Amino acid sequence: MDTQALLLTLRLAAVTTLLLLAISLPLARWIAFGRSRLRHAVEALAALPLVLPPTVLGFYLLVALGPATGFGRVVTRLLGHPLAFSFTGLVIGSVIYSLPFAVQPLVAGFRGVDRAYLETASVLGASPLRAFLRVVLPLARPALIASIVLSFTHTVGEFGVVLMLGGNIPGATRTLSIALYDQVQDFNYVEADHTALLLISLSFLALLLIYMRRARSEESAGSLA
Repeated sequence: MDTQALLLTLRLAAVTTLLLLAISLPLARWIAFGRSRLRHAVEALAALPLVLPPTVLGFYLLVALGPATGFGRVVTRLLGHPLAFSFTGLVIGSVIYSLPFAVQPLVAGFRGVDRAYLETASVLGASPLRAFLRVVLPLARPALIASIVLSFTHTVGEFGVVLMLGGNIPGATRTLSIALYDQVQDFNYVEADHTALLLISLSFLALLLIYMRRARSEESAGSLA
């Protein structure tokens, strides 16, 4: 097992998930409750990584974050190195690539909240933000958990974007999925089997957590009814 790649993957997934949580909560709230016609275009844009080949997204991010663009040159001067082929670059790519897995469960959860609760909170004097924090978020907790779990596990399993944007630098950009690819290329099937089983286990446990949480919520709702 490539312990270095495992630790880097978990670090990447944790940082990406925290950033996605900060971005997706206000974005999903605006999409679910906003009245602007632009929200449909923004929702489609946020979901675009679902249908784009990872290599396409990785290529454009590589160009944008490299020294070939004005933005990339400015960042290179400020940091002393380009964002491409760095951990920070991987984080940026992971946030964009995993954005649909953070936003879509939240939008569905927020839209599922009965508007009557929000109207009651408004009548009682709660501000829109307070009503969101005290009413919507608790009621949409299963969606919040699904968003966090899917964001984390999707980042753990990334390959195309990570390979295009970060390359294969041990300790800096070499994640578990890339380590698995290298092990197969080297015909090291024993280590590849261990790495693949770890990735499968992480994905299975994540899905199990989501389904168990959903079943528990449905049981609670049924008992209240």
